[in-house]
Amino acid sequence: MYKCGIHSIVHVTAPSIEFAKSLARGIITKDLAACVNLIPNVTSIYKWKGEVTEDSEILMIIKTRTSRIEDLTNYVKSAHPYEVCEVISTKIENGNLPYLKWISECVAETSEDLVIDTNKIDLSETKK
Repeated sequence: MYKCGIHSIVHVTAPSIEFAKSLARGIITKDLAACVNLIPNVTSIYKWKGEVTEDSEILMIIKTRTSRIEDLTNYVKSAHPYEVCEVISTKIENGNLPYLKWISECVAETSEDLVIDTNKIDLSETKK
């Protein structure tokens, strides 16, 4: 039986595929999420500083623990080029239990549960 709300989906938009990939790698390397999907060519129409604006963006769909959203948000804000970046979340009510268990295995409950020596991480390689 799944306890509703333990996991969340977080949406972030990015200005380019290169930036989105870099941000996604950082999120995964820091164990802030189990998976990040990148959806290119999203057209965003929004109001910014009183003007209607249209931009092509990358939509990032991030799967994580609900308890880590604040850490994830802080990381995204620290790395993101936008003055006000989108970081919004929705709690997962139900789903494939093995997949949800996998998210839990990949993402520590809280940041205190995880210590990373970032000096030993090589972010230059891309692996799928």
